[in-house]
Amino acid sequence: MRYSIAIPQLDADGFDAAGLRSYLTRVEQLGFDGGWVLEQIIGDAPLLAPLELLAYAAACTQRLRLGVAVLVTSLHDPLQLASAVTAVDRLSHGRLDLGVAPGGGRRKFAAFGVDKDSYLSYFTEGLQLMKAAWSDQPRVSFHGRFRDVDDLPIAPKPVQRPHPPIWFGGLAPKALARAVRHGDAFLGAGSSSTADFAEAVQIVRRELAEQQKDPAGFTIGKRVYLMIDDDADRARERVQAGLRRIYGKMAGIESVAVSGTPDDVARGLREVMYAGAEMLLFNPVGRDVAEDREQLERLAAEVIPQLR
Repeated sequence: MRYSIAIPQLDADGFDAAGLRSYLTRVEQLGFDGGWVLEQIIGDAPLLAPLELLAYAAACTQRLRLGVAVLVTSLHDPLQLASAVTAVDRLSHGRLDLGVAPGGGRRKFAAFGVDKDSYLSYFTEGLQLMKAAWSDQPRVSFHGRFRDVDDLPIAPKPVQRPHPPIWFGGLAPKALARAVRHGDAFLGAGSSSTADFAEAVQIVRRELAEQQKDPAGFTIGKRVYLMIDDDADRARERVQAGLRRIYGKMAGIESVAVSGTPDDVARGLREVMYAGAEMLLFNPVGRDVAEDREQLERLAAEVIPQLR
């Protein structure tokens, strides 16, 4: 079982550089496997951009793997995104995990010049082009529906070969089949329930068998929004306030979190483990670095020992 934790991204009152450096140092001291961020280009929450924040985190850490889940890559230019990913991978000396997804119907595709009727094709072709850019070939040619690349020099390449591990999100059967076909791992979204995650895991395992991929080389993880408090009612209020900061009035979001006393949170996390998670991404939803640091310490001291 691997344990990762979210890197604080909220920047409502100015970037707390000292607080974040201290947080990341403590995450490494406590032995967490990874630190992860998410992407929200459009939204009311003042979230720092993910790859840029991971580049900062790379300079503050030595061994911590650094992940983003997920980048909606259909909203990005593939070659520019491939270059940014390579930069973070090289700055971290090969510690990047890359989560990708095409997005869905509620995305503001028009704001990014993307046709909502072809975003899935744009996503798949873009991922293929990024993989070509990361390949060992010093010059890249690629001829697709949306991009025409002819003998372009692309350097440098990522440290990790053939590219950083690619994690997929998604819940629909077709999305999960795509994850197995094109990806290296699956991460259940924090906005999905444990029950939905359990169903997704079964589909992923079936696809691994049908596509003849080794399940030992395909990690399954889950982001879990959480809040620990000795008062269970107060924990529920705190986690709901945190989720509203990220998701606004998104229907049903309050039901996906794990909250309560340390025992309550451990019980909820064990349910996620039993549902098939091989990696747990703990995501406290505090107001600032200090509140997330409090949650980090309680997770390490009072919750994780109950999971072993």
